[in-house]
Amino acid sequence: MYSPPYNRIEDLRQLADFMRANSFALVVTGTGGTLHASHLPVTIHEQGGKLVIHSHMAKNNPQWREFFDDEILVVFSGPHAYVSPRWYEDKERVPTWNYAAVHAYGTVKLNPDRAAKHAAQRELVQEMDPEWLPKFDALRREYVEQMLDGIVTFDVEVTRLETRWKLSQNRGRREMELIASQLEKSGDSVERALAALTRRHLVGE
Repeated sequence: MYSPPYNRIEDLRQLADFMRANSFALVVTGTGGTLHASHLPVTIHEQGGKLVIHSHMAKNNPQWREFFDDEILVVFSGPHAYVSPRWYEDKERVPTWNYAAVHAYGTVKLNPDRAAKHAAQRELVQEMDPEWLPKFDALRREYVEQMLDGIVTFDVEVTRLETRWKLSQNRGRREMELIASQLEKSGDSVERALAALTRRHLVGE
């Protein structure tokens, strides 16, 4: 991913929080020269100073059969929005699109252990729908076993991260503030989230 130095984020804790907040990820593989992609819910773990991504997909999805020695890519997309030249004090500007994204590269380990598969699904429910967790725990064993038979659980140990917080940092603090103030007026929650992210990363005067 193209990312100038002023757009990069290096803090691992901040990146882990971003990935958790945007945990419906795009998993991309390219074994044999053919690209495949799946949109999947994931959970993020910090283990020994590294990030590990847990996920699962349907066993009928052929993509998991490409999880061998090749590196895979997991894409996390955050808030994004069109930025109009009308918002700047300097009118000699062109439109742009601001956004935040993380590209996580790593190697995959399949996790066939049934207890681990069940624990991973329980963890996902606990994170996404904690009020329903008691119902999940009360599901019939036979039903749960049937569901587990239909999925493949896997872990991605992240080996490198590419990041881009494209928030008009190259335009200076004043223009970033103008952009944020316009996005804050939006009725779109994604655009307001981008405004908040922009304000958290205002550059110095």
